[in-house]
Amino acid sequence: MAERKLQPKAPAQEHSVPWFWPFAAAIELQEEGMKLYRQNLEFVAEAEELAAPPEPQWATPNRVLLDLDSMRLREFGSSAGEPVLVDAPYAGHSSSIADYAKGQSLVETLLGAGLGRVLVTDWKPASAQMRDFDIDKYLAEINVALDELGGAAHLVGLCQGGWMSAMFAARFPRKVKSLVLAGAPIDTDAGDGPIKKIAHTLPTSFYEELVRAGGGRMLGKFMLAGWKSMNPEQQYVDKYLDLYRHIEDKCYIKRTEQFERWYENPIDLPGRYYMQAIQLLFKENRLAKGEFVALGRKLDLKAIRSPLYLLAGEGDAITTKEQVFNAAALVGTPRGDIVHRLVPGGHIGLFMGTRTLAEAWPEIGRWIAARGGRSKS
Repeated sequence: MAERKLQPKAPAQEHSVPWFWPFAAAIELQEEGMKLYRQNLEFVAEAEELAAPPEPQWATPNRVLLDLDSMRLREFGSSAGEPVLVDAPYAGHSSSIADYAKGQSLVETLLGAGLGRVLVTDWKPASAQMRDFDIDKYLAEINVALDELGGAAHLVGLCQGGWMSAMFAARFPRKVKSLVLAGAPIDTDAGDGPIKKIAHTLPTSFYEELVRAGGGRMLGKFMLAGWKSMNPEQQYVDKYLDLYRHIEDKCYIKRTEQFERWYENPIDLPGRYYMQAIQLLFKENRLAKGEFVALGRKLDLKAIRSPLYLLAGEGDAITTKEQVFNAAALVGTPRGDIVHRLVPGGHIGLFMGTRTLAEAWPEIGRWIAARGGRSKS
């Protein structure tokens, strides 16, 4: 219990559903109400921007192997052994969540499990020139990355990076040696989480209005203001009271600063990509239905036959366990090559929670290593 009290409270993201951004409070709003809500978001966002902390940093030494339009491909460890590519979330925050802090890093954990070559997709914030980037653009650049790595890799998809990895594995099955999906919404109609409700309740016009307000992008500051508006007491009162109570605890202060650097620096997303995700994946569930078209071909998840590891959080309200585990019935991987694992906790904890990193991810690293991902050194 004492250890739990020392942990700074993360924003209540499980209830603010960061991937399905904005905002349950807007469900009942009509068109004029939505415009007013957007104006309020702009006001709050501008105020938040003035107080933003320094940008998050990568915890583990790395080098940029490729610098593409959409991402920097970061390489950790040696260049020996089969590559393990972590497809980080591109959902409004920095990809550095995969290498959050020393002792609290997925990259560090995978390297420690015997994987000699780990890479991460460091997705770039969308500039005005990137506003028309679509899902195909990101899949194509993952393909470029894998070609650079020798033509095949073990894929580890986190949250949004999970459905992107599943798309890639269905489009290029021979390039994926094994596939890990952690907190990845593959069947978005499954379960009974708040995202499903929002997906089928908020009109498309609401999201289009936000994209228009961002000049063709979904601005990170809008998303952050929206998340905070759903839990104003926790965001604007409780966390500062907690900080005051632990003001002399240097470890607590350091952990709080570390999280704020990541959370308070949201990134912008291309409007076209964002709207495709909203409409085609979360409203229409086309990937699970076999109706999503990527790089000129309709995707069939049955084309995925590589070993599959599915990781879900028991308390994850952003991506319910059903949305993750239903993938097992949709892919072509033999049942004996599929692992299901349910761990305590919520969404972000799947990638940077100390318990999950200590208990689940070393096992996943060894599972990948047993399928050829071990270092040759």
